[in-house]
Amino acid sequence: MAEKIKLVQGDTKPALVCNITDEITGAPIALTGATVLLKFRAVGSDTLTATVTGSVTDGVNGQVAFYPASAPAMLLGDAGDYEGEIQITFVDGTIQTVYDLLKFKLREDF
Repeated sequence: MAEKIKLVQGDTKPALVCNITDEITGAPIALTGATVLLKFRAVGSDTLTATVTGSVTDGVNGQVAFYPASAPAMLLGDAGDYEGEIQITFVDGTIQTVYDLLKFKLREDF
């Protein structure tokens, strides 16, 4: 994803909805029963600002929603550029991390 997702400090919406697919085949990655995390940090930092547990909304089709309200620290940081990493833990305990990072731009609220 090349375009930045634009967010505002302190907001609790919108939900960030992601469709996770296999990079090679383009087929959805089945998420039924999986735990999906969005790890969020400022660009250039090694420290996570927040970890948001996703809600699998359509497991068969690889759809998950992340709600900032469930991890308020996500949108309380300084204005600037952030990045997110999606990590999936499947029912059998195996872990897959989505290779491409999500890019975010956080601005101050009025």
